[in-house]
Amino acid sequence: MSGKFPTSYIIVIGLMLFALFFGAGNLIFPAMLGQSAGENIWVANAGFLVTGVGLPLLGILAFGFSGKDNLQSLASRVHPIYGIVFTIILYLSIGPFFAIPRAGTVSFEIGVKPFLSQNGDSVPLLIFTGIFFAVTCILSLNPSKIVDIVGKFLTPIKLTFIGILVIIAFIFPISQFQAPIPDYQVNPFFKGFQQGYLTMDTLASFVFGIIIINAIKEKGATTKKQIMSVCIKATGIAAIILVLFYTAIAYMGASSVGKLGYLDNGGEVLAGVSHYYFGSYGNVLLGLLITVACLTTSVGLVTACSSFFHSLFPKISYKVITIVLSIFSAMVANIGLTHLITISEPVLTVIYPLAIVLIALTFLHSLFNGHRKVYQISLLFTFIISLFDGLTVAGFQFHSVDDFFNQYVPLYSIGLGWGLPAIIGGLIGYFISKLKHKKYTVLEDIKQK
Repeated sequence: MSGKFPTSYIIVIGLMLFALFFGAGNLIFPAMLGQSAGENIWVANAGFLVTGVGLPLLGILAFGFSGKDNLQSLASRVHPIYGIVFTIILYLSIGPFFAIPRAGTVSFEIGVKPFLSQNGDSVPLLIFTGIFFAVTCILSLNPSKIVDIVGKFLTPIKLTFIGILVIIAFIFPISQFQAPIPDYQVNPFFKGFQQGYLTMDTLASFVFGIIIINAIKEKGATTKKQIMSVCIKATGIAAIILVLFYTAIAYMGASSVGKLGYLDNGGEVLAGVSHYYFGSYGNVLLGLLITVACLTTSVGLVTACSSFFHSLFPKISYKVITIVLSIFSAMVANIGLTHLITISEPVLTVIYPLAIVLIALTFLHSLFNGHRKVYQISLLFTFIISLFDGLTVAGFQFHSVDDFFNQYVPLYSIGLGWGLPAIIGGLIGYFISKLKHKKYTVLEDIKQK
């Protein structure tokens, strides 16, 4: 295709990106961040936007820049085995381990729990998740336009209701901002930065990137320049909308503490705010919208994960994998939203830096001629630091290691110590590659003589 893409098409791609990233689960994290950060909300929110908006959209651009067709081929720049392992871990994270079960638990927290007594919710959660993932399985086994139609109609309605909710929260705030909880009293920006990991959107961008790039190619783009031009404009549109919604929801959470108190998770915050302004009718409407939205998200993730694992293990049918993923996700969902988030945090703390560094190296690929050692040593150093970060988040303490890293690794105390080692590792890899190339050249010259 020659010439410029129509502006209308670029807007459509931008809105598609926004819809892909702004799943129902993403509503809960800025709301909880707002509650926790209190008076430090604006600084914490800035950190959250870096990992919740900036990095996912850079992930999309990285795919267009790389020219690769899938995550495995991109990650295989490190090593073929790494490509397979990293891709499997990523799909498990955005699939049956965390994101798919989260879709069910968010639906329960917002759509059902507000109407239950305080005596316990284990049995209702079991029943709800059983039904939710049975429907997910059926729809995933029989891909239908119904899911797309529901998504197309539901997304505008959901966003309209959330928009009304946050506008009212701005005009008539529930209460004044409260003092931040201890975690947000010092370095709130970096705490917000780490909370953005929980959205898992940077990981998901490696999957969504394929969808977006293919959509642009189908429209007629044939060169990297055309693809990147559309990607940059579309991601700009998506970024603006995401920033507005995340910031508004964070503000709503921050202003809710005075009346609602500190709640266990963002689902409870949204339900509480909705009930405060609109009563039970607000809870019913929000619950229905979020439940159907989560169902659509769940079907999309189960379908994507089933397709990937079927391509990896072709002897196992797509149907069997779909059923197994649905059952497993239902089991995981029954630990509850709060516990699910707690369990996911250490894992995401380990793998998120690897995804960030892979994105950065993708953009720098041509500068170091794609030498594999640059990828390998940079990611190895990143993994060493992020592994101990993850163990610390999980509650495992290695005092001698922590003391050493705190003394010699900048930003380690706030969970961002992997940055400098990643750079140093990349430089070491580059010099090793140059030395090997020089040695090879000398040997070739000797042979020729």
